[in-house]
Amino acid sequence: MKTLLKFIGIIILLVIVYAVIAMLAFSKDYHYEKSIVINASKEKVWQYIGSNKGINAWNPFAKGDPNIQITYSGTSGQVGDTYKWKGNEKVGEGEQTVTDIIPNEKLGAKLHFIKPFEGDAKIAFVLTPNGNGTKVTWIFDNEMNTMMKPMKPMMDMNMNKMFNQGLEDLKKLSEK
Repeated sequence: MKTLLKFIGIIILLVIVYAVIAMLAFSKDYHYEKSIVINASKEKVWQYIGSNKGINAWNPFAKGDPNIQITYSGTSGQVGDTYKWKGNEKVGEGEQTVTDIIPNEKLGAKLHFIKPFEGDAKIAFVLTPNGNGTKVTWIFDNEMNTMMKPMKPMMDMNMNKMFNQGLEDLKKLSEK
């Protein structure tokens, strides 16, 4: 029994040491990006990138709740194009507003998360020619508070999974 308690104590101590080191060492700036090459023209890919409705045709984050409630406002495909979502605990609640558009090249947006955690982030989709196809780069930036810094490795794993799923779905739609 003493050995088990000693082992549990060492594990708890290691977790605490890791959390303190992560809070001190990890930057508050969180950046994640992923790219894919799609065998389609920029114009074809832009159909699914150039507006919130287009993005939601393949958005992996919205797929976590089949009953998600989405409302759109503003002019689709223009600065100010906004969608609000409200879903289960997996999807949460928030809104995304287009802040920057260069047609067939870049869409930038601000994300405001309401639930499960309050916060803001920025995303961008950048399209560049790649041979006969289009390279799409999906970029996510936000600031982590000190208590979230130890979660960075898990955030990276989740972002990698979701970005891969989304970009693969975008590729399938664009290559039809």
